[in-house]
Amino acid sequence: MKIGLDMMGGDYAPSEAAKGIRKYLENNSAPAHLVLTGIQEQVLSCLDNEGIDPSAYTLVHASQVIDMHEHPTKALKEKQDSSIAIGFHLLATGKTDAFISAGNTGAMMVGSLFSIKPIEGVLRPSIGAFMPRENGKNGWLMDVGLNADCKPENLLQFAILGSLFVQQVWNIAQPRVALVNIGEEEGKGNLLTQAAYPLLKNSDKIHFVGNVEGRDIFLDKADVMVCEGFTGNVILKLAESFYDLTQRHDAKDPFFQRFNFEQYGGVPVLGINKPVIIGHGISGEEAFCNMIQMAEKIIQSELMDKIKASFLTAGPAEG
Repeated sequence: MKIGLDMMGGDYAPSEAAKGIRKYLENNSAPAHLVLTGIQEQVLSCLDNEGIDPSAYTLVHASQVIDMHEHPTKALKEKQDSSIAIGFHLLATGKTDAFISAGNTGAMMVGSLFSIKPIEGVLRPSIGAFMPRENGKNGWLMDVGLNADCKPENLLQFAILGSLFVQQVWNIAQPRVALVNIGEEEGKGNLLTQAAYPLLKNSDKIHFVGNVEGRDIFLDKADVMVCEGFTGNVILKLAESFYDLTQRHDAKDPFFQRFNFEQYGGVPVLGINKPVIIGHGISGEEAFCNMIQMAEKIIQSELMDKIKASFLTAGPAEG
């Protein structure tokens, strides 16, 4: 198993990535081999500072870096020797089994969609987010920003993708899937949710439990919660603000500490042919360690193959 990692992505690159690698190696008796992309001199210096055994990684020199605010498509086209572009090339050509970056999110999405490409039958790949629960568990919300406008068929596919992810990576045998709505009753909502509800209800690929409201997001009502990316992103940004508020007001509470999304690492792009994990720009060592572990779990569970098999039997859909 070979996991690619962009060492130049994120606000604290490459030092925090190197610390995350050290933590990952310390906590795993049989770690994956890491294929690192980045500016050789800077990366080696950080790896040496952390005392990382050179046999644990292969370093591929990248002379360029895509900055956070660069135009993603233009940057990938013009900076083909960047750590992100090389990382995608290694993944696309089978030299790595997964690719991780906390760098330019737009560039990671463009690379995912045009270099790795969507799985046949998937209308729109999606990204989700962890939703901390009051009982100590997590829920999974998707889409959270990649698809601001959706059709009912898209929400059904998000439900299938999210259900497979939670089943394979979180080891939940029969994930409960719910539709985010403005009421619990079946007839509630706008045109999108009213049309999506029967699709979800009648699908034999998910365990649909009905609607959830905004007040249910942080309760244990469902394992996967589905919405279009506009609503999902508003919910995610609101949830992120909880941690910032508690920090500013010096409110120490274990539950709200879990709203520090840095601790979760990154999230996978679901619906593409190979594992790609996008990290938060402020990712620290814990986040990088968690992202590597997530990539390892996705590869071991053969999640992408299971998604391909599910959509192969789903029949044609209209986008």
